[in-house]
Amino acid sequence: MISNVIPFLPLLLGALAAIFLRGWLRNIIMIAAPIVGALNLMSLEHGVFWSMEFMGYALEPVKIDKLSLMFGYLFHLAALIAIIYALHVKDTVQHVAGLAYAASAVGAVFAGDLLTLFIFWELLALTSVFLIWARRTDRAYASGVRYLIIQVLSGVLLLAGLLIFAKVNDSLLFTQIGLEHDGIAQIGAWLIFAAFGIKCAFPFVHNWLTDSYPESTPSGTIFLASFTTKVAVYAFARAYPGEEILVWIGVTMACFPIFFAVIENDLRRVLAYSLINQIGFMIVGIGIGTAMALNGAVAHAFNDVIFKGLLMMTMGAVLHMTGKINGSELGGLYKSMPKTTILCIVGAASISAFPLFSGFVSKSMIMAAAVAEGYDVVWLLLLFAAAGVFHHAGIKIPYFAFFAHDSGIRTTEPPKNMLIAMTLGAVACVVLGSFPAQTVYALLPWEHNYSPYDVTHVLTQLQLLFFSALAFVWLNLQKLYPPELPSTNLDADWFYRKLAPTFIKRVACSIHGTYVKVENSLITSIKRMIQNTYDAEEGQPKGYFARLWPTETMVVWVAVLLAVYLVLYYI
Repeated sequence: MISNVIPFLPLLLGALAAIFLRGWLRNIIMIAAPIVGALNLMSLEHGVFWSMEFMGYALEPVKIDKLSLMFGYLFHLAALIAIIYALHVKDTVQHVAGLAYAASAVGAVFAGDLLTLFIFWELLALTSVFLIWARRTDRAYASGVRYLIIQVLSGVLLLAGLLIFAKVNDSLLFTQIGLEHDGIAQIGAWLIFAAFGIKCAFPFVHNWLTDSYPESTPSGTIFLASFTTKVAVYAFARAYPGEEILVWIGVTMACFPIFFAVIENDLRRVLAYSLINQIGFMIVGIGIGTAMALNGAVAHAFNDVIFKGLLMMTMGAVLHMTGKINGSELGGLYKSMPKTTILCIVGAASISAFPLFSGFVSKSMIMAAAVAEGYDVVWLLLLFAAAGVFHHAGIKIPYFAFFAHDSGIRTTEPPKNMLIAMTLGAVACVVLGSFPAQTVYALLPWEHNYSPYDVTHVLTQLQLLFFSALAFVWLNLQKLYPPELPSTNLDADWFYRKLAPTFIKRVACSIHGTYVKVENSLITSIKRMIQNTYDAEEGQPKGYFARLWPTETMVVWVAVLLAVYLVLYYI
């Protein structure tokens, strides 16, 4: 009965139903939407599911293959967990926006043409921004506006690129694009590349993520961390596999957020930086472009949504129960939130790539591919990034939230639905890490024969984690580890949030001052000219042409002018 249904339709219908339904009936429909959607995916056959023609171009709004199916299953699982986590919220805006946002993500990964991708690309921005504004604070409103501007800019670049490709190739089908083209087609390829890069949080355009995600509601952040950047990762895997520039961009993304995350006080912002770090690993895998590297990239995207969602959920539970999220204000919560503490540790172990946890089985594929393809420097940098992840996400998050010191805060465990959602995420992390061949590896798009549990890899990873933990303990005992301080860290957004407005304000003030001076000077000159041509004593204008001439003189001058005109006319 549910076969041959457009993949995003169950989630979209769930969003529409959530507008009108209330109470337990809305909850049932919201939970049923991703379950029905996932069951529908199981019945779909590979190939073009829906095709049409638009203005002479062949469009494929829905196309099924292994890559799109893997992300489709992921997004339905993520939507289910996020919906369960948000059931206690009595906010129609969040429920509708969350489901519509998930539907947009599913629509994007099944788009077989660039025009359909663009439509869902923009819907991702429009639906997700309401999850930021739903917090209803001044910071959230301002952050949401900045977020929307940057997301729409990404859409504009994508539109410009697809128009160029449509003109040059006479096709809008979404296939491998690459960066090597002739003439104007290369401009189109780079425009699309830039559009994907913005949504993927490339360096220097990453601050929309660290700015907006921590300002969202506790439940809204779970949706945000699951979809936008993973759609961009999917788009890169589809359009730009094997582009070497992605290797170095990805390495940069994997490394630089570590330094910001270590000194950041807002624990949800720490996880936002950590999200960029994990995306860096995926981008490296896509840039290497081999079957194992691409499999590692999409497998890590799959696992990252689960373990990063789990960490975000635990921090959202802390924020929901205490009203605080800064590490300097938390501590000792393990006494009153022991279940949340355990679930947070599971997420920390997963993101740190402990054996038997999900991060271990996917991150290792990317690093092994880097070694196999001769990227030794890249491998070393990724090793550093992996150690840094353990510091800022594996240790810092649970330590400063639950153990560092007793903040005196006494509360209770979060609502049951939040605990259920976190438990589902934790179980998924363990199952994916312990049985990869039967779970995430079974969904991989490319053929592979990789086994993560060999002695060398396990020992290497355990040594890395052990010495990273030892470094944290030593730095902490020596008072060298950056303390949690109420502060604002400067990042690349300083240029457009502080420097640019200040510069524009000064330029505007300078232009305004110059305008006022010129205006006053002109007014003074005009007044002086008027005064020079006006006789104040007689109350009449003065000067040669202002005199009162006799009538006969005027007649003479008219006759002279008429004579001159006649002469010129006949000549």
